[in-house]
Amino acid sequence: MAKGDKVSTDGGAGLGHNPFGALGGLDLPHSAKPTVTNQQTEKHPSLPSSSNRGRVDIKRSTGGRGGKTVSVISGFVGIGLPEKEKLAKQMRASCGCGGTVKDGNIEIQGDQREKIALILSEAGFRPVFAGG
Repeated sequence: MAKGDKVSTDGGAGLGHNPFGALGGLDLPHSAKPTVTNQQTEKHPSLPSSSNRGRVDIKRSTGGRGGKTVSVISGFVGIGLPEKEKLAKQMRASCGCGGTVKDGNIEIQGDQREKIALILSEAGFRPVFAGG
């Protein structure tokens, strides 16, 4: 290509050959994700289970609360406010303390991270202790 020659950006002619055209006639599944059965996860525990609902962070926080410790659970993806409130109620009952749902996070009074992690694991989440 010589200096000053410009490349056309109008789309031009088609490529002429579709590399995936031959696959159209085959009876292939439409799912892009591989399916994992319970028998496969029992044989191979490293495979993800079908009940994995994502990672949630459990942090211990004291900032802006007069020195009181609060466990903050954040990072929920794909669940709504009613389910968060249900989880918060279950955590409050298990820990024997107060708590609330605020700004999309669940806040439980006190350092209750171990009990909270157990409840979240049973609900299908992957709890991770974050921060101090």
